[in-house]
Amino acid sequence: MTDRFRITLAQLNPTVGDIAGNAAKARDAWIRGKEADADLVALPEMFITGYQTQDLIEKPIFHQTAIAAIEQLAQDCADGPSLAIGGPALEGAGLYNAYYILTGGKIVSRILKHNLPNETVFDEVRLYDSGPLGGPYSVGNTRIGSPICEDAWHPDVPETLAETGAEFLLVPNGSPYYRGKMDTRYNHMVARVVETGLPLIYLNMVGGQDDQVFDGGTFGLNPGGKMAFHMPVFDAQIAHIDLTRNAEGWQIEPGEMAHMPDAWEQDYRAMVQSLRDYCGKTGFGKVLLGLSGGIDSAIVATIAADALGPENVRCVMLPSEYTSEHSLEDAKAVAENLGCRYDFVPISQGRQAITDTLAPLFEGTKPDVTEENIQSRLRGLLLMALSNKFGEMLLTTGNKSEVAVGYATIYGDMAGGYNPIKDLYKTRVFEQCRWRNANHRDWMMGPAGEVIPDRIITKPPSAELREDQKDSDSLPDYPVLDAILEILVDLEGSVEDCVAAGYDRADAKRVEHLIYISEYKRFQSAPGTRLTKRAFWLDRRYPIVNRWRDG
Repeated sequence: MTDRFRITLAQLNPTVGDIAGNAAKARDAWIRGKEADADLVALPEMFITGYQTQDLIEKPIFHQTAIAAIEQLAQDCADGPSLAIGGPALEGAGLYNAYYILTGGKIVSRILKHNLPNETVFDEVRLYDSGPLGGPYSVGNTRIGSPICEDAWHPDVPETLAETGAEFLLVPNGSPYYRGKMDTRYNHMVARVVETGLPLIYLNMVGGQDDQVFDGGTFGLNPGGKMAFHMPVFDAQIAHIDLTRNAEGWQIEPGEMAHMPDAWEQDYRAMVQSLRDYCGKTGFGKVLLGLSGGIDSAIVATIAADALGPENVRCVMLPSEYTSEHSLEDAKAVAENLGCRYDFVPISQGRQAITDTLAPLFEGTKPDVTEENIQSRLRGLLLMALSNKFGEMLLTTGNKSEVAVGYATIYGDMAGGYNPIKDLYKTRVFEQCRWRNANHRDWMMGPAGEVIPDRIITKPPSAELREDQKDSDSLPDYPVLDAILEILVDLEGSVEDCVAAGYDRADAKRVEHLIYISEYKRFQSAPGTRLTKRAFWLDRRYPIVNRWRDG
């Protein structure tokens, strides 16, 4: 029996639906493993299809093509190390989330996921059948247990594997990011190591898929729970990990211990990565946005420059008579600091034409929010015209506070294909801007330094749709609003919980009302980066028609 076992871990970025492309990445990883004299090359959960597929996996031609690609991989990778890869499996009438072990030109083992997550962004009970509790598979003379993702978050599958002879655990994952997720993973995996007494390797994928970002961070734990190695977060990487056996069993040899960024850096990286992959995987090379001189469009422009390069970002100022000189100066400064294209497109002439057109119908009425929204919708029309003409995807720039209470104009400033800050509360937007001004990383394609002028961060927020307008005219101050939103949205708390936390009951009831009546806007809003467990889309699914009010 060998006293050494080498695993090549492929922490890679698949694309949903690109079965041939994902298979090519798997073959390349296998070649790297073969060159390194690996015993096993391992890829993450559902790698052949990309993850998450949602209902696409139920299409027979899709899952049949994926299974055929795995069978072809077995033949292509016959002469060398075993290959482990996630993909769909058929068993009778059942469809399963599976992990395949390919050796010597054949599929020699197939593990079927037992615990199916059915919360937050996961709908696996809808999509898959639950596999039976099973035992380990063999690679050479070594027996390995592979609980698939959720199977390692519960004790039953790992304990069964340990009891049936597994010598260590290799856990393939498609685990998306949310703030603080890594600590949660550590805690669950340490528990499995303590319960089983076995070393554990947690293999995760990287890359953006719609709203979700898979943040990698593959790691290994030895018996007792001590970290043996840690791969970087968010970066695609292939690493060769050795396990050696002594009288006490298998141990993972110490390897690289990648730096773990703080929450501000991880959130920012998630927003950059999600936009980069959303554009890359949908075929958009360039983006544009309305740059108002405010903080939200400034941070979105910065994220876009970091994701795609400043040369691929168009910033458009669309001023009206209510646009302040400060906003004009600040918007231009952001574009120049970033090195992005800057276009100046006044809306006054178009607005007057619309006003004249509507005048006979509006006769005898007083100006109100209707006229304010015309400005926003005219800007949306002009930006979408530029998007259509030049093939640049329009980014929308509403933060989570605005998205929550509907402080945005549907078919106006909500127009766009993607929103990187959709899950970032306004108070965090301010701090995220300060963080980016003070920090620069190799993965950022934009310039270093203070790219967002301090005045943008410190001036009172305003939509500038009427004279002397401030956001606080219509909403509680953002520190109060965000605190109430965190209770009502992120914690699913009540109005009474807000009062107990020290907030005014009238404010809490008003915010609750705004959340509920804005559901129809969120239903039609652009997707955006998921940063928390209560992001607006799959994490939080509320009815549009809803008469419930608390208290």
